[in-house]
Amino acid sequence: MFAKKLHWKSLPLPVAGLASLIIAFLFLAFLLIHIFSEGAGGLSWSFFINFASRFPTKAGIYSALMGSLWLLALTALISIPVGIFSALYLEEIAAKNAFTNFIRGNIANLAGVPSIVYGLLGLALFVRILGFGSSLIAGACTLSLLILPVIIMASIESLRAVPRKLREAAFGVGASPMQVLFEHTLSQAIPGMITGVILALSRSLGETAPLITVGALAFAAFLPESMTDQFTSLSIQIFNWASRPQMEFQELAATAIIVILSITFMMNFVAMLLRWKLSSRKATS
Repeated sequence: MFAKKLHWKSLPLPVAGLASLIIAFLFLAFLLIHIFSEGAGGLSWSFFINFASRFPTKAGIYSALMGSLWLLALTALISIPVGIFSALYLEEIAAKNAFTNFIRGNIANLAGVPSIVYGLLGLALFVRILGFGSSLIAGACTLSLLILPVIIMASIESLRAVPRKLREAAFGVGASPMQVLFEHTLSQAIPGMITGVILALSRSLGETAPLITVGALAFAAFLPESMTDQFTSLSIQIFNWASRPQMEFQELAATAIIVILSITFMMNFVAMLLRWKLSSRKATS
């Protein structure tokens, strides 16, 4: 009798969870169907090789796409090593005391700070104080600040998932602390770290507010040739087109959304493949 009552009392939780999942899936499906119905017809080679234009039939995403790829590469170069080595230091090297716990707590809180705040920080620090101006490097540094907390926390959780016995076994066969750290602990944590890195970079790809704040261009008919050049991005180009009243620009925005979604899906697919390959290699070693 008690088991039956407990069963019925616990029933609302899985029902609520399933209902939430179905509602979220339906909203996502509706958005994807709406976007693809409006924008799929605009996918063409000319859309990728044309610059932005006031005329919808001639407009494309060439400069915005190249700007996003520049930003993605620079952001990855800055944030990945800094984030991973910060996590290694906090979790494996630094003493476990009130100060390091305070740092970890603040990093976790920073992951939830609105992106516009990072844009204002980037404007003050990189654009004005350091004198980078409205350049690619200023945008990449701002986006790196935005995603660093995510990378650090994901890397810390991946390091914590490595069994303590593995470290003790490595020390037991005479491995040095650095060998244990890089050859055993880090190699086991890499699959989880990759997932966190890809998710963070995917988030940076769709950010608009921080880039507008640091002075990214809403219209650019040129390609950036170095990290000191001005730039635009896919997210800003989408924002620019979506804010216009003409239906043709709304369709262009939907087509650009399909492109940015495709890049995000490909990044996450690569992350899943790398995680699976590294995990299977770890299991067989």
